[in-house]
Amino acid sequence: MAVDVSSGTSPATAAAALRRLYFARAAFALVWAGVTFAVADELSPLTVALLVLYPLVDVAAAIIDARTSRGAGSPRLLYVNVVVSLLAAVGLAIAGSSGVPAALRVWGAWAVVAGLVQLFVGVTRRRLGGQWPMIISGGLSVLAGGSFFAAASAADPAMTNAIGYAIPGAIFFLIAAIRLGRTAKGN
Repeated sequence: MAVDVSSGTSPATAAAALRRLYFARAAFALVWAGVTFAVADELSPLTVALLVLYPLVDVAAAIIDARTSRGAGSPRLLYVNVVVSLLAAVGLAIAGSSGVPAALRVWGAWAVVAGLVQLFVGVTRRRLGGQWPMIISGGLSVLAGGSFFAAASAADPAMTNAIGYAIPGAIFFLIAAIRLGRTAKGN
């Protein structure tokens, strides 16, 4: 369901669309983390494919978000997120052949930039309600990204912390979806 600002679509409609998207993102992140943890002992082709998949799902979610929540504000930052996440997916595909440190650096850089975008999008959507979890999650993503980048220099770097990054993100999406229920009920 597309939300068009010019048609006077209500914040409740935008909130309902975001709520469904946030529930889906939470479910995906939890399943992805479980599957990826199970195979992440080494940076195998399957692990690299799973690492690439995560930002690609972020791309799809940002496109859906931009199309369904135009009434919630300008989608420009969401399109920035599309580009950043596409670059991260390509970067992870390339870095996967170079080893864990390179993959952690790409994952960390993506987490920082995507976190900043999420933080700013959340701030611009505060009037919808339910955005504080997204604002907090964006800020934490920036911090986590820095830690992944630093972890790439460790004696024995591992992808498990980067994979664990998806779990708090899922929790924040879930909380935001629940909180958006109040605004969506006005629909």
